Amino acid sequence: MLSSLGAEFEAVNVEGNPAALELLQRLGGLKVPVVTRGDRYVRGWNPKGVAELLGVPYTEPGRLSPGELAERLDRILAAAQRAIRQVPTEKLEMKSPDRDRPLRELGYHVFRLSAAFPDAVEHDRLPYEWLTEPAPAGMRDAEAIARYGQTVRERLRDWLSRAPANVFERVVNTYYGPQTAHELLERTAWHAAQHLRQLYVFLGWMEVTPDDPLTATDFSGLPLPREVW
Repeated sequence: MLSSLGAEFEAVNVEGNPAALELLQRLGGLKVPVVTRGDRYVRGWNPKGVAELLGVPYTEPGRLSPGELAERLDRILAAAQRAIRQVPTEKLEMKSPDRDRPLRELGYHVFRLSAAFPDAVEHDRLPYEWLTEPAPAGMRDAEAIARYGQTVRERLRDWLSRAPANVFERVVNTYYGPQTAHELLERTAWHAAQHLRQLYVFLGWMEVTPDDPLTATDFSGLPLPREVW
């Protein structure tokens, strides 16, 4: 996001970094990601807010319709099921060089963050803790994660089929600020897509070719970061 705005910045990984954690505490115990400039900050993926923080121009891109976003999210989750099923059980604890999240947790997270969407709209809140829940202890293999993904896809389809037309105008209080349900659905779709891209990287490290991978065309219209991590 910062690169696309032409900004110079220092990326800070807060894991194992007491000074960075102390800064977040001084700012009120914020959850990452956070962009700071002096004592001002912007939480979450918020290009418009970051542009205002930096004092640079920003043009809001067009947003896919709720129907298009729902179809796109389902396509992404189906691809995530295919990808996680290709991971051998002994590789599920694999981690990227700069993240302390095992592949098993990443696979679960793709589906958990998507399941959070209808809950957030129904309960008018999206707490950070919903997105950091660990995979259940019994979910030990790739097939179990993929089956969970199927239950999430079915729940989303059912919820979306019954949702009134004006539900996407509803404002949800998320941990990074108020969002319309339409904005939250967009965020859910690109968030899942970003992690799908990461699953593909993991498969590449294992020298496994992704099964029917999605392409840039499938991601078009979603405000994805340039960087995969």
